[in-house]
Amino acid sequence: MICEDRTLDTVHSLARTISKLTLGTVQFGLDYGIANETGRPSHQQVCDILTCAFEGGVNCLDTAAAYGDSETVLGRTLTDLGMKDRVTVVTKVRHFEDRRFASIKAFEEFVENSVRSSLRRLRLDVLPVCLFHHEATPVQFEALLRLKEKGLVRHVGASTVLPENGPGIMDIDGVDAVQVPFNIIDKRFGVAGGFDAARRRKTALFTRSVFLQGLVLMPEANVPSALDRVLPVRRALEALAREAGMSMAELALRFALSSPEVTSVLVGVDNCGQMQENLAIAAKGPLSDELLERIDRTVPLLPEEILNPVHWPPRDR
Repeated sequence: MICEDRTLDTVHSLARTISKLTLGTVQFGLDYGIANETGRPSHQQVCDILTCAFEGGVNCLDTAAAYGDSETVLGRTLTDLGMKDRVTVVTKVRHFEDRRFASIKAFEEFVENSVRSSLRRLRLDVLPVCLFHHEATPVQFEALLRLKEKGLVRHVGASTVLPENGPGIMDIDGVDAVQVPFNIIDKRFGVAGGFDAARRRKTALFTRSVFLQGLVLMPEANVPSALDRVLPVRRALEALAREAGMSMAELALRFALSSPEVTSVLVGVDNCGQMQENLAIAAKGPLSDELLERIDRTVPLLPEEILNPVHWPPRDR
């Protein structure tokens, strides 16, 4: 392994500087989400959303090379708004799991080219946080650590496809941050010991899919028949939310924010109104221990066919 200067204080400093909400920006570059009916926002709408988020205390943005034009849109908008030095951008290396490389050097060149392309699109001199866009091995992490030595990235990690793989990624030397899917109906990360690993390793932990691309909140009539096994669980959670005097959106977001090991929760929005709603909910803080226990008893361990959008049927347009 590369000799690197990762310390717990370094990782602590990353976690301390990140807001509890991170704005996900995949929808800036792609028509994203099972509940998306509006498509991509305009440049002015993106400016408004970023301004609203920043004024509400959000200082972290999540994007990726694979998110269509998202990096380019962010680079232009952050420049126009004069916000490049006031936010932390998390981006990801292009997917490579189905590619074959002739040598380690070829893989390192692929990773460096991806990082340099992201820097150009984002109009940045250094990537604050750069993740692999899926699970990666210790040998593969060498490529990102070399770029850290070159000063092209500050913090490195991985965004896992399967949350149960998160703890293993955290144990790789040099990993500063991990992003995993986690929400009120997805117990896989906790069951796999992910929160214990994050606490032990002091890794910055980002969680995404707080509303599972809208599946947690969308009207029952719009839920595809292939996913209807989620409906009894949703109804039970909606009953808990009503009893607690809150909306399902509030219950789900505050649930995600209730784990002290979570550094930041990704939220994606289509407009300023949604951003303001998320900020207002986050300001209410974590759920009570009693309500968290009731949620845990209510939600079974659901199959991956429900929890992983990769397995969902194609969306009709």
